[in-house]
Order: sequence, then structure tokens, then C-alpha cells
Amino acid sequence: MSGRAQLMWDEAVTGYDFGPGHPMDPVRLALTMRLVEAYELDRGSLEVVAAKPAGDSTLRLVHREDYIEAVRRASVDPASADMAYGLGTEDDPAFAGIHEASALIAGQSVGAAEAVWRGDALHAVNFAGGLHHAMPGGASGFCIYNDAALAIARLLELGAERVAYVDVDVHHGDGVQAAFWEDPRVLTISLHEHPRTLFPQTGWPEETGGEGAEGSAVNVALPAGTGDEGWLRAFHAVVPELLGAFRPQVLVSQHGADTHFEDPLAHLAVSLDAQRSVAESCHELAHTHADGRWVALGGGGYAVVEVVPRSWTHLTAIAAGRPIDPASMVPEAWRHEVYRRTRQPAPRRMTDGRTPQWRDFADGGYDPADRLDQAVLATRRAVFPAHGLLP
Repeated sequence: MSGRAQLMWDEAVTGYDFGPGHPMDPVRLALTMRLVEAYELDRGSLEVVAAKPAGDSTLRLVHREDYIEAVRRASVDPASADMAYGLGTEDDPAFAGIHEASALIAGQSVGAAEAVWRGDALHAVNFAGGLHHAMPGGASGFCIYNDAALAIARLLELGAERVAYVDVDVHHGDGVQAAFWEDPRVLTISLHEHPRTLFPQTGWPEETGGEGAEGSAVNVALPAGTGDEGWLRAFHAVVPELLGAFRPQVLVSQHGADTHFEDPLAHLAVSLDAQRSVAESCHELAHTHADGRWVALGGGGYAVVEVVPRSWTHLTAIAAGRPIDPASMVPEAWRHEVYRRTRQPAPRRMTDGRTPQWRDFADGGYDPADRLDQAVLATRRAVFPAHGLLP
């Protein structure tokens, strides 16, 4: 198996553009790639690869044919978008080329999965991906095609028997959970803001998988306001033990940056430094439990200058085996590029100045009055016994 890492990138993914004023501004992708280049990560051990768009046979691994046709029609004539499929809504406005841009992003995630499974790369990153809300028959939450689910489905098609999906986006990974609800070969773990306070109002700890796949869906519903210590405590209280019990052959992780305290669309209070810590943990967990096979995706993130490019550049650097010192100054050329594109000042360092720490859940100290600890215990009680683990 190659020790190389791949970064899936085609400049045309920035054509995934819902228009002026929409939170999903494609400048976040362009600025991330420019920061990757500014750190010269695109040289040496990291190979930059552009995969083909996902074709219809690949899209049908997850999506219904009538939905794919509806997206294709909206792509040619946005005015004809069918809201019955979630198209032409405020969240998912139709635009010319929507099918092509969405299929291209999906193709990068599928290509990443193929490269890792076949041994062409040990790690592969598609930060344009992670569009985890798209359902088999409809668009949802800024997501047209569910590239994360398609990557997992392709791994299964290639012969994988156990795939783990870990989603740390602030929103529940509902579309991926739905795609594999009755499939015991896929373990989906989502840590997200509590459904009482955030879209899509799903991801309760009681959602644990369908018949024959009990325990295959794992949901940690975090109280609004959760910061670094609680977020990391929850991650480490749930994810490592479950991966150890499940023994995945591949780890697919989704790194939505919208958990950040500056994100305008949600209510967690996580720092860039904690996001980087979780990316490092996913890297380590892939090596511990999946022979190093790791597919890392982007996701949400709407602080498009302040947070997203730095968070996903750290992710890419970790996958490339060339982690960036958080204290390092952001390259000046990139800061000029940010101002040129957005007329906003760029952050100056690759850190929020935090040193994230957490108390291990297994070391005692459980506080029954603490809402974060209640959330963790609810998840462990709901799914750990199905994996032979003590809650």
C-alpha cells in the first residue's frame, strides 16, 4: 500500500454556487486550496488528483433515478426546479449546472474512497465534500448529492465489509445515517448540536439503526454552547471504543467546521485548535483500527474566511503527514489573496490561541447534573451494549 496521501481537487468544484448571499459561499473552497498551496502542501508527499464526476450508475448507489433526473432537469432550466425534490428552495436554490457541479464533488469523494481501498493512497482528502444531508430522493440542507454516502457505498461495492463513518459537523449527519440505516456493514457516528436547537432536528441518541442493524447508528446530541473541553470529552468517550469494537477496514470522517464559535449558523463554541485535535485523533484512529485507511471530507462551515480555510488546511496537512505548527504565521501572500477576493482581513495565525484539554469519561468524574455528561451517557447506554461494551 502506498504511504502517499491524495488531495482530491478540481477548480470546477467552486461552481457549486447557490448564488450571492447564500451561506455556502464557494470562496471557502478556493481560499482553502490557496492556503494549502501557500504552505506548499501540494508538493512532496501529497498528490493533488482530479477525479471524474460521478456518473449515473454511481449516483444510483445512493440516490433514486427520478431524483437524479430532477436535478438534471433543474441543471438545464433552474426555473423548472421541482420543490417536491427539495430543489428550488431557500436552502437549495437551483442554478445552471447544478447537476454537473454536484456530480463533480461526489466524484472526488468516490475517487478518494477508490484510491484508499485500492492502495493508491493511504489517506485521501476531499474538503469540497461532506454534503451529508442529501437524501436518496431529495436535496436538503445545502446538499444535492450525498458524496459521503456515495463514497461508503462504493467501498461496499468494492468489497469492504466494515466501514466506519465519523461525522463531527455541527449538524446531524442525517443523510448518511438514512442511507445505511439497515446496513450492519456501516457504523455511522455523528456528534452534533442537539436536535432541539438545530437543523435537521434529528440525531437523538435513541436513533440506533434499523432492523438487523441495531447499534449501527450512533448519535451524540450536544447541548448548545458546548466548547472545546466538552466536545473533546464527548468524542473520546464514544468514538474510540466503538471503532475498537467494530474494527472498520476504512474510516471515513466528515469535518464540518461549523462547530466553531464564530460560525453564524449554529451554537457550539469550539475552537480551531479543538477541530485540529479531532482531525489528529481521526488520523490516529484510522491507523489504530483501519490499517491507516482514511478518507477525510469537509462539510459545513460558514465563517468562510476566519475559520474554514485554516481548519481544512490543518486537516489536509495532517493527512499529508506534514502537520502545521498552530503558532505559525499565515503566509502573507494568502492574506493578500483573502483581501483581494473578499475585502475582509485574514487571520494571522493558524490557531485561536487555545490549548484544548478534556477529562476522560472513563476515569470517573461523571457529573449526573452536567448536560454534556448526560448526553454522553445517553448515547453510551443506547448503543454500547449492542457492541458488547459497558455503557
